[in-house]
Amino acid sequence: MTDLGGFQDHVAHVDLSAGDVSYAGIDDEDAKKYIGARGLGVKYVFEAGPDVDPLGPDNRLAFMNGPLTGTQTVMSGRIAVVTKSPLTGTVTDSHHGGWSGARLKWSGFDGLVFDGASDDPVYAVVEDGEVELRDASHVAGEGVHDTIDTLGEEVDGTVGRNVSVMAIGPGGENGVKYACIINEDDRASGRGGTGAVMGSKNLKAVVVKSGTKMPKPEKPDVFQEGYQQAMQVIQESDVTAPNEGGLSLYGTNVLMNAGEEMDGLPTKNGKYTSTAAMRDAEGADIDAERVSGENVRENILVDEPTCHSCPVACKKEVEVSVMHKGEELNVRTESYEYESAYALGPNSAHTERDEIAVMIERCNDMGVDTIEMGNMMAMAMEMSEEGKLDDLDEQLDWGDTERMIDLIDEVAHRDGELPDALAEGANGLAERFDAHDNSLAVKGQTIPAYDPRCMKGMGIAYATSNRGACHLRAYTPSAEILGIPQKVDPYEHEGKGELTVTFQDLHAISDSFDICKFNAFAEGIEEYVMQYNGMTGRDVTEDDLFEAGERIYTLERYYNNLNGFDGADDSLPARFLEGGIAGQGASEGEYCELPEMKAEYYEVRGWVDGVVPDEKLDELGIDIGPGTGVSAGDSGVAPADD
Repeated sequence: MTDLGGFQDHVAHVDLSAGDVSYAGIDDEDAKKYIGARGLGVKYVFEAGPDVDPLGPDNRLAFMNGPLTGTQTVMSGRIAVVTKSPLTGTVTDSHHGGWSGARLKWSGFDGLVFDGASDDPVYAVVEDGEVELRDASHVAGEGVHDTIDTLGEEVDGTVGRNVSVMAIGPGGENGVKYACIINEDDRASGRGGTGAVMGSKNLKAVVVKSGTKMPKPEKPDVFQEGYQQAMQVIQESDVTAPNEGGLSLYGTNVLMNAGEEMDGLPTKNGKYTSTAAMRDAEGADIDAERVSGENVRENILVDEPTCHSCPVACKKEVEVSVMHKGEELNVRTESYEYESAYALGPNSAHTERDEIAVMIERCNDMGVDTIEMGNMMAMAMEMSEEGKLDDLDEQLDWGDTERMIDLIDEVAHRDGELPDALAEGANGLAERFDAHDNSLAVKGQTIPAYDPRCMKGMGIAYATSNRGACHLRAYTPSAEILGIPQKVDPYEHEGKGELTVTFQDLHAISDSFDICKFNAFAEGIEEYVMQYNGMTGRDVTEDDLFEAGERIYTLERYYNNLNGFDGADDSLPARFLEGGIAGQGASEGEYCELPEMKAEYYEVRGWVDGVVPDEKLDELGIDIGPGTGVSAGDSGVAPADD
């Protein structure tokens, strides 16, 4: 049990196989060592056993809040979904915003931990400190949007007011390796295949009805000082200032033009470093500006919804009308994000703005990750061009938006040879067709919209991410593009290993609070310490908090080590490395110097060729599992089999 402020000290443990629900508090030492949300979720998943089948009943699925979730803390509307990924085989945590995290906290919970698998489709209803399992057979196979509407009505509430629904679509039910969980229509726990795990458990949705139990700070004066300071720096930031900063005006897609100008926007499956480079080389009618945040705001923006306790309002809701096979498609969707637009647009060799909006909406309704879906189609386009898919019943042409729109539904239903192949993810597709050279994946998860030939920090961050290629484990573009906390040369590789460690540990902290990473464009560790101490009643220092971040990141790496991952898996797609495809334009001749950065990174981490030595586990007080069997004095040693 913990008496720290910010916690409800109440976690539901749901055995889906038996249909039973039990409740427990949170161990006080765990709450202090692993903070909450991501950190506690990883520990719970670790305790289920690292060697479980990701789509088997023994894999654990944890929906977790942190001590700051649902409080007055700025940008505190996040929730972490933690499990073993079917896409990568690593531990993964995937977060979404909106209101479900806050409502889960207000309903009396810090987390929901699901084990086993139901024989029949069910959904969970969370209200007033209790969880009830109900029959979901009537929404089995339905898209996310209809599921949310139906279940919201059934619990006698209004979605978006006092009810949140976290649901999967056909993608999760059919085991698409990158299926996701969608909250309130268009907020996604997008990466790593959390929706496929939920589908394997026959859990269609989690419905949360708000209560009134908002935690109050244990040290109100300390918390208010931290809160006011956080609000001030957010309001003064060129990035986050409400109604003025780039993120507030244009959403995440403010980065589209910036990435293009730097020649740091992977295009045509990463062959080019910008749409301009592709246009110059091929004479293609393609231009990233057409899908930029500025273009979206001027032409198709209809609303700017926000999350709990967030003044920034980065979400940009759009409305478009597209003719598709003689039918007019009228689409309104909330999530025209930079990453989604990149993967479904420039990286798939087109910049058709309105068609991308249709694809995003279909991905959300089918419950599949927009980044992975777009990158998988780009991979298939390149493979088709090279003749590697000749044995299948169809090929996929570059920029064929009409086919892309339909293919999303088909992948979610595994309807056809090509859709079924794409549903297996980059590693599955590469293995089946000997197409590793066409994959942009790290540990099985494909890259987001930052080219490591331009932003070298992103290269080492992708490679060492514990959940596969990811910009959110360590958002080095904050320094490389935006100059936060200070400007660094994006093309310089020296020092990027240490920079990445700092960002990884800092983001492990914020993910465990659980607050939005975008606050880090303004806030820093000082504001984090004051708000955390004020809410929980603790008296930690900046160093204490960074140590907790290191502990969480190291626990994840240790989990992966026990699944056989080591330094060989901290890699990048060959086209980004020396001997691959050099950057163009502003990135002309550039490659990513990964070996040099890895050496620096491992030295800072105190790891041995990507493996956590047992001395490091002892140093950080990680006392779970058998250890890796590796000593800090070893070199190039693989983890033990046990």
